[in-house]
Amino acid sequence: MEYSHNNFGKYFEEFCKGDIHEHFPSKTITESDNNLFCLLTMNHHPLHLDEDYAAKTIFKKRVVVGTYIVSLVVGMSVPDISGKAIANLDYEQIVHHAPVFIGDTIHASSIILDVRESKTKPNEGIIFVETKAYNQNNELVLTLKRNILVPKKDKV
Repeated sequence: MEYSHNNFGKYFEEFCKGDIHEHFPSKTITESDNNLFCLLTMNHHPLHLDEDYAAKTIFKKRVVVGTYIVSLVVGMSVPDISGKAIANLDYEQIVHHAPVFIGDTIHASSIILDVRESKTKPNEGIIFVETKAYNQNNELVLTLKRNILVPKKDKV
C-alpha cells in the first residue's frame, strides 16, 4: 500500500458509524521490542525482563509490557483512523483481556462507534472509535476506546 500526505488517514466526512477498519500490517513482538520499551519507559518490573522471575509466576514466562501493546495498537490504526487527526482527545476503557508474550503476533481492527461535529470548531468533527487487538490465535488481548478530533475535508 502506498501512502502520501493526501491519502494518509481520513477526513471527518469519510467516517461513518458502524464502519470497521482492519489494520495492516500485523506485528510480531520481539524480545527487543519489549526490552526497549521497558528501558524507554523505566518500567523495570521483573515480570517483563527476568525470565527466571517470570517462570515462577502464573504466566510461566515474561509478559510484554501492557502499555507497549496499547501504543502498538494505536500506532497500527493511524493510517486508517487518525492519520489526519488534529488531536486524540480521550483514551478510555483500556482493557487487557489476556497477556501478550514475546513471539506473539498482534493484529487489530477498529469500529467507528459514533461521529459528531465539533460544538466549538466548525471545521472539525469528533470520531468515537473502539479498537480491539488479537493474538495469532485470534484471542482478544486488548480493547480500547478513544475520541479523535479530525478536520472536515471541505474546510481544509
